[in-house]
Amino acid sequence: MYDHDVLVIGAGLAGMRAALTARENGVDVAVVTKVHPVRSHSNAAQGGINAALTDRGDAWEDHAFDTIKGSDYLADQDAVEVMCREAGNEVIAMEHMGVIFNRDEDGRLGTRAFGGQRQARTFFVADFTGQALLHVLYEQVMKAGVRVYEEWFVLSLIVRDGECGGAVLMDIRTGGIHVVRAKAVIVATGGLGRVFEPSTNALICTGDGMALTYRAGAPLMDMEMVQYHPTTLAGSGVLITEGARGEGAHLLNAEGERFMERYAPNMMELASRDVVSRSEQTEIDEGRGVNGGVLLDCRHLGEKTIRERLSQILEIARDFAGVDIFTQPIPIRPGMHYQMGGVKTDVDGLTPLAGLYAAGEAACVSVHGGNRLGANSLLDTLVFGRRSGQHASDRAKSTAYLDVDDSAAGSDRQQVRDMLEHDDGGDTFASIRRDLGEAMNRHLAVFRSQAGMEEALAILGELKERYSRVRVADKGKTFNTNLIFTLELGFMLDCAETIIMGALERRESRGAHTRTDMPERDDETWLKHIVIAKGPEAPSVEYQPITITQWEPQARSY
Repeated sequence: MYDHDVLVIGAGLAGMRAALTARENGVDVAVVTKVHPVRSHSNAAQGGINAALTDRGDAWEDHAFDTIKGSDYLADQDAVEVMCREAGNEVIAMEHMGVIFNRDEDGRLGTRAFGGQRQARTFFVADFTGQALLHVLYEQVMKAGVRVYEEWFVLSLIVRDGECGGAVLMDIRTGGIHVVRAKAVIVATGGLGRVFEPSTNALICTGDGMALTYRAGAPLMDMEMVQYHPTTLAGSGVLITEGARGEGAHLLNAEGERFMERYAPNMMELASRDVVSRSEQTEIDEGRGVNGGVLLDCRHLGEKTIRERLSQILEIARDFAGVDIFTQPIPIRPGMHYQMGGVKTDVDGLTPLAGLYAAGEAACVSVHGGNRLGANSLLDTLVFGRRSGQHASDRAKSTAYLDVDDSAAGSDRQQVRDMLEHDDGGDTFASIRRDLGEAMNRHLAVFRSQAGMEEALAILGELKERYSRVRVADKGKTFNTNLIFTLELGFMLDCAETIIMGALERRESRGAHTRTDMPERDDETWLKHIVIAKGPEAPSVEYQPITITQWEPQARSY
């Protein structure tokens, strides 16, 4: 058994920002991660990070309004205000730690335009901003002496009388199962992208933290709000950064037309992501697509801009699609990208369970509501990762460990034993995971309907039954990835259930949740969060009011 003041689950940007802050606040901190920290999915964020700096003639209030409008007024405005007020200091702090942001002709930090925003306020490192931030934060975490349980897998959270006091972990290298006590636990495990197939997300994005907290008794909020990114590479789902459109790339249909003129005449390709994705899907559905997608044209940007600012996209298009973006448009289509919902928290990351925090994509503060603006995700991870680390470490200074011993791992050891011993037929994780992802992509994508979502729920019931008989072919203990993937699948099934239930519950269209059978936004009935908690027999659904401070809901157009 191990003891730490603060245990951070996840080593992406939110997790490492939380860990560094807590360590600087003078407590003992450990991070547990199922992959090496710089393999975390924050590594894949491309386009940039938003902040309104006053010396650019920008104001945090303008950033906040763009964020709230982008959210289709589902975001909590007090949380958005916190994020946007603190954005500038966070970007400058990262530069001081060593992030080498692109600069303009005057030597100042450079910006590019991003969707849904009236001003260019996205700071960037070419088209690999997340990678640059992640590596710098990992350097700082190592320098601070934070303990990292690298390639360890979290099986469950330890909760006693409504208080979280640690977690049960598996050392993937040995298969050993251990109890880690902590005075505060921060869940920063990222998203659940692979619940859908295809997805821009890494294969490790399986909703672990959301499911762990859900099982422990903390509710999930806004789970029906799943973002489909407008530009993912057709065929593979690899992300093509919004930075390309920020630099001036055009979207074209089969007729060579810049079709966004019809859907968002003012902001064109830089309308909010839900608007652009729906526009693309409409073009495809009405027969103006190109092989099930549309085209992203960068040819007019010129070699200098592409090589300096879009070098990763140049390589991705060449390596995965055989496309030379200097001379050919890129075949793209909307693809699952981001989960706006997550573990319900306040602005300090605290969940309804004492001692349990969440930050980043795993959490729902809520600053994204029904649709996240591009480049607000990195900002979310850093601001609320830092705030969670501060609050959790303050708690740790005045809190004792729960009375927990090694027996807390008993049920997890039994579950793993049962999985390994079961050998009486049954599916492997792979076929169930594939069928889950395809069903979610078919029925809960850009457009949804009652009949389709009900079919998805029925399929989910069948998949859960198949999972109860799942077979783990590898019976070993050392690096048993077959077992890890099977455990992840259990988390994915829980997450899928909350997404479907939330989507069926929300009887309107708002942001990323667009119903063909209920196409209008209904503020009178549905200007509220949907909160789902795990019950003894079935999940329970409750509602949470939206916090409105100064921006009343209005018609949304771009």
